[in-house]
Amino acid sequence: MYGHSRFRRCGTALTSQGRLTFDWPYKSLGGKESGSMLPLEGVTVVSLEQAVAAPFATRQLADLGARVIKVERPTGDFARGYDTSVRGLSSHFVWLNRNKESIVLDLKAAADRAVMDQLLDRADVFVQNLAPGAAGRLGLGAAELRAKNPRLIVCDLSGYGSSGPYRDKKAYDLLIQCETGLVSITGSPDEPAKTGISTADIAGGMYAYTGVLTALYERERTGRGTAFEVSLFDALGEWMGFPYYYSYSGTEPPRAGARHAAIAPYGPFAAGDGGQVFLGVQNEREWVKFCEQVLDQPGLAGDPRFDANPKRVANVFELKVAIEAVFATMSSEQIEQRLEQVGIANARMRTVSEFAAHPQLAARDRWREVASPAGPLRTLLPPVTVPGREPRMDPIPEIGEHTQAILAELGGHAEPPRD
Repeated sequence: MYGHSRFRRCGTALTSQGRLTFDWPYKSLGGKESGSMLPLEGVTVVSLEQAVAAPFATRQLADLGARVIKVERPTGDFARGYDTSVRGLSSHFVWLNRNKESIVLDLKAAADRAVMDQLLDRADVFVQNLAPGAAGRLGLGAAELRAKNPRLIVCDLSGYGSSGPYRDKKAYDLLIQCETGLVSITGSPDEPAKTGISTADIAGGMYAYTGVLTALYERERTGRGTAFEVSLFDALGEWMGFPYYYSYSGTEPPRAGARHAAIAPYGPFAAGDGGQVFLGVQNEREWVKFCEQVLDQPGLAGDPRFDANPKRVANVFELKVAIEAVFATMSSEQIEQRLEQVGIANARMRTVSEFAAHPQLAARDRWREVASPAGPLRTLLPPVTVPGREPRMDPIPEIGEHTQAILAELGGHAEPPRD
């Protein structure tokens, strides 16, 4: 499949006459053959990346075996400086950059620009999320690159896309959350809020990742690469589907804090011991069971204020009072036990530290260790793992750590490290 020899590669293409097999000269930056290869071993990704969206996409590719060469400016990916929470390292950078090789290039310098060309001549995939127009000004536009290397897959990540009135507008995660309407429906009735993680960046990175996988699959059939773009605005816009269609009612989903804006009961409820229990009732069958077997109030199920989900949402505050009147007689643990016994979904609100100590992670052996410039760090396995094949856990790189090795591999002369 994607694995290849150093100098030549065979492939197939679909034509009107059927499937043809052919080969072509191909200069590779490595790759190995093994019965236990990860799915993307043999794929080389060159990524001119910074911050979150593109690094998120390429880390997923690296976890599945792709070789990711991270091209950094002389001052480094600015995400390296977001904080110093991880023994002096940035929490964002640690999260997004394991399994990568870091090369420092000043792309405005002719010699370094030539190195970039060599990398792209040998690459399978090029990902970039520079500021609007920057890649084109550097001669790294998709059309120009694919004219030189027709098998190259080019992914351009941007805030708003390459056309339209917002094309050149700077875009960061919070600002995309604002422009897509996400902030308007997040938070409490009194105050809007952003999500606690970089939702727009992650959405963009996820679609870039799946786009690359799609393009790699297509190339196996056609022998040709492709170019595509992902905007954070479009990616998060896709996730705004429910609020958009909800607005057909003539109103928008209200900000509802920790409860669901369109399903009830679904959210936190106070218990008699001062704790909170989060629960969710998804359909009328569960609602009847909840009233009869958890609340011991079968008559509540048929109350005309609550006998259908839209009515429960419209009368959500009266519903909360009715439920908490019963819960006031029980502890959090007693409520959770009842919910579990009858199959009503529930959860505890945990802190980040409590999540890290979650028994489910330990029971499923989800923790691994990765090396870093600050020493070994615990890290989670990627969500997608292949049975019988351990995901890569290569170190988080220092800035420019692999510059000399990559230059030597390209046949160039190792230069003294930059200051």
